Amino acid sequence: MQRPYETERREFARVNVDVPVRYKFLSREHPVPDEIFEGRCANLSGGGLLLLGRVPDEGLLAPLLTHRVLVGVVLQLPTLAEPIKALCRVGWIESHPGRERVPLGLTFREITREHQDAIFRYVIRAHLP
Repeated sequence: MQRPYETERREFARVNVDVPVRYKFLSREHPVPDEIFEGRCANLSGGGLLLLGRVPDEGLLAPLLTHRVLVGVVLQLPTLAEPIKALCRVGWIESHPGRERVPLGLTFREITREHQDAIFRYVIRAHLP
């Protein structure tokens, strides 16, 4: 239960969204599938996103959480002509046996300033009355 004096510790404001994401697991030291997956972005901030997607092999969970496997993402915001591209690390995974898609908390590791600024503008506009 959250107490009135507790505040969220996020660095950036976020907004709930429902946009498609294409993503790929990337690693130089751990075997990963050579496949592009499709998922959904459930929320977005200047610091990262909540990806609802498939992790094809439970053997990827530990390497994802220890950042030996990264996630390349491409997402299309409705207000932008070109897609946002970023390289992300996984902060957390909510694994649910039997569920095809699981929530993955992703933090941007590499993203262009232009793309991050576009996300900031999108989030700010979403919070305006």
